[in-house]
Amino acid sequence: MTEQTQVPDGCMRNALGHYVPMAQVREHDKLRDGVARELANQAVAISEALAAFKKKALADIDDLIAISLERYNVKLGGKKGNVSITTYDGEFKIEKALADRLTFTEEILAAKELIYTCTRKWSVGANHHLMALVDRAFIGRNGQIRTNDVLGLLRLEIDDPEWKTAMVALKDALQVNGKAVYIRVYKRTGEDRYEPVNLGLAGV
Repeated sequence: MTEQTQVPDGCMRNALGHYVPMAQVREHDKLRDGVARELANQAVAISEALAAFKKKALADIDDLIAISLERYNVKLGGKKGNVSITTYDGEFKIEKALADRLTFTEEILAAKELIYTCTRKWSVGANHHLMALVDRAFIGRNGQIRTNDVLGLLRLEIDDPEWKTAMVALKDALQVNGKAVYIRVYKRTGEDRYEPVNLGLAGV
């Protein structure tokens, strides 16, 4: 963590690290700084609270599993897997889920070129939805590959030898790089229906 240097009284530090006297800072810049700083500090606190919740949830679920195993004198041979627990009245359901963390090797570049070769070949009268799907998969935010969208290409049934070669290259490029652990919370909204409790900004 970067050590924070104390800003001299009566000054503000700009983006270059220079100390600027408050009298030389525009009022609107001060207002913007205040709004951004307040929201950022709240966001950091929420992030830390979510991390603490996840840590506690995983520990509590593992303790519950341990108690259940102890009742039957059973020991697990490996890591604890997916688990779902509910409240007694069924109002809430908590899921602990493990998923593979996927990355791509350098072979993804060959797969990408093969896929684009196909789309260029089909460019006359091509399905624009397919073209958009390919572009979305490989031209993600900040140039990052969108893993889920790339995997979506594997589900397409296209009878073309070059496309099939591209899909083989895509499968070869996939690499499992550890496990991701998720905690999901659901609230019952009907007799057999549960809705997720949103823990991300996009969902609230």
